[in-house]
Amino acid sequence: MRTLLVLLALLVALLLVVGLVADPVAEGVAEERVAAALRDGGDLAGTPDVDVTGWPFLTQAVSGTYDDVRISLTAEDLGRPAGTHADVTLRGVHVPLPDVLSGSVQEVPVDRIDGTATLSYALLSEQLGADTVLQREGDGLRVTRTVEVLGYTVPLTAVGRVTLDGQDLVVEVEDAAAAGVDVPDVVVDRAGDALDLRYPVQLPFGLRLTGVRPADDGVDVAVEATDTVLRVS
Repeated sequence: MRTLLVLLALLVALLLVVGLVADPVAEGVAEERVAAALRDGGDLAGTPDVDVTGWPFLTQAVSGTYDDVRISLTAEDLGRPAGTHADVTLRGVHVPLPDVLSGSVQEVPVDRIDGTATLSYALLSEQLGADTVLQREGDGLRVTRTVEVLGYTVPLTAVGRVTLDGQDLVVEVEDAAAAGVDVPDVVVDRAGDALDLRYPVQLPFGLRLTGVRPADDGVDVAVEATDTVLRVS
């Protein structure tokens, strides 16, 4: 939370360059400094991409309201398996200039936050076991994994539905089948339960999950929050 406040304060502090550099230059410097602040304050593995949209930038700084602050994070930035990434947009960010210059910023109202995060199949597979393979199949996921149950080692395959349960991503499999192994049906039924997945998605800033769908490189989850106030913790 403090990192985001630092981000916003840095944007406004760059008004010190007014009259010395052109607006596009000031915006570029702001984006670079904000990205560095996010990297260091958020203990990220890499530097995210930051885009302060709207024009002119300095006019937004003077008014104390930024139309859009867009942040893109790659798998390398997050230190996660390939295919994981996130794109978040803060819309209507309010930071009065006098508060920033006096160092009295205690809270930052944001009209709306929305974005999409892709949870790679490699990331989700880690939750089920080292040999698990997840693949998109239509609107669902195909799950393949070897499990041990009732004295049998069973290579299983099944198709699962992806849903949301509160802040959890849930994969419930159907029609599990043993791949090339002759085992009793009761063993397959019992083993199929091991393919179900529940993955808690931890979200800051009052964000909530609003949608989920399988994609080619992972599961896309949509997030949003409205009328959020970011406070110094």
